[in-house]
Amino acid sequence: MNKENNKLNPLSTDFSTLDYECSYLPDKKVRMRYKYVEDSNKTFVTAVINRGWRRFGNYYFHPTCNGCNGCKSLRIDVNNYQYTKSQKKSIKRNIDTEIIIQKPSLTQAHIDLYNKYHKYKQGKDSWLFKEITNRDYKDNFVNGSNDFGKEVLYIKDGKLIGVDLIDILDDGISSIYFFYDPDYNRLSLGIYSLMYQIKLANTLDLDWIYLGYWVDGCKAFAYKPSFQPQEILDGFPPIDEVSDWQSVDLRI
Repeated sequence: MNKENNKLNPLSTDFSTLDYECSYLPDKKVRMRYKYVEDSNKTFVTAVINRGWRRFGNYYFHPTCNGCNGCKSLRIDVNNYQYTKSQKKSIKRNIDTEIIIQKPSLTQAHIDLYNKYHKYKQGKDSWLFKEITNRDYKDNFVNGSNDFGKEVLYIKDGKLIGVDLIDILDDGISSIYFFYDPDYNRLSLGIYSLMYQIKLANTLDLDWIYLGYWVDGCKAFAYKPSFQPQEILDGFPPIDEVSDWQSVDLRI
């Protein structure tokens, strides 16, 4: 029992940010609660992701915004997943795409692809663009992976065209971040990467794909309701409380 408690409560540095501009909703302020955990484990990660937290590097976080509860957590029900026609087409388009799963790494190809993708999104969706440094990439996507963090690499024509960062939990897969080469838009890699996560979860006998947050009215999340069936979580319950996920269809 004590050993299990220790896993659920690893040594951490806890803090909250000051309010800053929300990137999801106009005229809103956001405040984040953080845990910095150097020595994490799969039991802890599973517990907090199941309760609405997210992870970048050694940092675990969720919003604690004053007067706003717009961020809801979403997860896909893997066992009852229903493929759409467009999703089936994305699978066919990538029949020759090579896939490698490994511990998160840092190469110049990663940095170049990340910056190319974000520069493309700046022009397409007005994202703020600033080239990522090796140190920032390592802090966000390589550090803290321990034995549960993985990267799924997509290779085409002998080059890296997509990187999907995930955590493999006790009950599912947590989607952390995905970026790709816009020159290969025809492959619908964003859709295909989630299709592959579902396939991987089935292979590993896992029940859920944790999709991160849903914010009603936020264009960046408009794609998420397409992956059905889903469940939604309101709030961020403590580890010693059961999380109350509810079935939802946000397409309606």
